[in-house]
Amino acid sequence: MADLPLVQVRDLVKQFPVKGGVFQRQIGTVNAVAGVDLDIRRGETVGLVGESGCGKTTLGRMLVRLLEPTSGSIVFDGQDITHLKGPKLKPVRRRLQIIFQDPYSSLDPRTQVGNSISEGLRLHGVSSKDERQERVKRMLELVGLEGHHAQRFPHEFSGGQRQRIGLARALILEPDFVVADEPVSALDVSVQAQVLNLLKELQTELDLTLLFVAHNLAVVEHISDRVAVMYLGRIAEITDRDSLYQNPMHPYTEALLSAIPIPDPDRPRNRTILQGEVPSPIDPPSGCFFHPRCPIAVSGVCDVTVPKLMQAPREQDHLAACHLRTGEHRELDESGSAFGA
Repeated sequence: MADLPLVQVRDLVKQFPVKGGVFQRQIGTVNAVAGVDLDIRRGETVGLVGESGCGKTTLGRMLVRLLEPTSGSIVFDGQDITHLKGPKLKPVRRRLQIIFQDPYSSLDPRTQVGNSISEGLRLHGVSSKDERQERVKRMLELVGLEGHHAQRFPHEFSGGQRQRIGLARALILEPDFVVADEPVSALDVSVQAQVLNLLKELQTELDLTLLFVAHNLAVVEHISDRVAVMYLGRIAEITDRDSLYQNPMHPYTEALLSAIPIPDPDRPRNRTILQGEVPSPIDPPSGCFFHPRCPIAVSGVCDVTVPKLMQAPREQDHLAACHLRTGEHRELDESGSAFGA
């Protein structure tokens, strides 16, 4: 059991109904997450990246059971929590927490931040009132604030301070697994660095396992052990941080990495410009979801068959969902085989 991943996701799907007309009948389905397999090992940070609307946040919220999966399974620490409800889910919720993207809208503006932070302790029956106040004070100090800040309201803090309050609220119950949903995207660059360094320190000190959701690849590189790239509800590629940034296998990952700004205007760049727009999750393309924009797609293969997330040739623990780069279809014609080399 000790070698099992802390979080195991298999074929996870989340669909949202689209309603219209006078009687609000269902006229379509949004395929927000379309069959994700993902393992997160104890103590590591997995970065989850992709364009806006690719399903990153939806996946993260399902993992902490804020959203009910349409199908698939979520196993946490050896226990299937996919369909747990009520009293059976409550003890698990204490071990699963989330840091929201917007720290201001996620805090009650009429409630002192100390009460917001201690609410989880109260709901789970942890400690007496005095003990809760003491734990809130210690947690505020742990995230770089002062104990007396517990008496203030959210509008009295800066954006970086509010994000620290969000960290304190997520960590007060001493969880095992935390989903950080773009926790620094709304902050200035200097404040981003402070919050990221703090998060890394807290992870070491509290033995946390993190899923770090972001669209900023430079931020993900700084904090992650492994990186998963998501496109239109599916995992396109996953491997350790160094392998992904030095040797990307999926064409979509290559395009993302080529878009990272370089602070040297004279340094030559080899940009990969993707054509077209991201397809609609209401009507996704057949086969590989990326094939309408892929520069190496092969007709009759990529537009027909859904690629599996497979080990790339000569790459240990490097998984990609690409027919050509993983050698999944060796019966390709000569032109196709050249792409897979």
